[in-house]
Amino acid sequence: MITVVLADDQVLVRAGFRALLDAEPDIDVIGEAGDGLRAVEVVRAVRPDVVLMDIRMPGVDGLEATRRIAADPELGGTRVVILTTFELDEYVFEALRTGASGFLVKDTEPVDLLRGIRAVAGGDALLSPSVTRRVIGSFVASAARGRRPEPPRELDQLTDREREVMVLVAEGLSNDEIAARLVISPATAKTHVSRTMIKLGARDRAQLVVQAYEAGLIRPGWLAG
Repeated sequence: MITVVLADDQVLVRAGFRALLDAEPDIDVIGEAGDGLRAVEVVRAVRPDVVLMDIRMPGVDGLEATRRIAADPELGGTRVVILTTFELDEYVFEALRTGASGFLVKDTEPVDLLRGIRAVAGGDALLSPSVTRRVIGSFVASAARGRRPEPPRELDQLTDREREVMVLVAEGLSNDEIAARLVISPATAKTHVSRTMIKLGARDRAQLVVQAYEAGLIRPGWLAG
């Protein structure tokens, strides 16, 4: 059973999501919140697998709530998916850096929402191609302004193969797709991804995406691809 907390300041939005999710036999909504502060409190109390977090909420917003959840060592098993009306450029990279596992726009088709929740609960990053392009664009723009973060020192611990895998994760490939690209088994690809995450202290695949950009493993020229 995948447990979910809904955080949105609009009651009707929460009701709609709850009706959709509670109709699924493997998903259980175990909490709701109408603002970011309450969202953090509820998540700490019930420790869900997934939080659907609205960005714009009164008081503590969704980004700050995500930051607090990701920073809490007791919530290491909780994944946050940001909900937004628009794929706002200024929020995408920052939300991933603060610990979000991905993004969904609120008008996402129900089947895609359900698929996304299951994917995130299983440890995958939820990054659509359009969002990934915005993440790269945000990073490149930030670097151009001289604010590029230092790459993690732990990067030196990675093998050449793990660096290669990290780049493929950043391009949005699944374990099966990585396996096909590198001509290895899916199990081996999964092992490489897991080891890379452990060495870099990444919460999930989304964090590998961010660190790949920060480490310079993804070049600005990739935007043209």
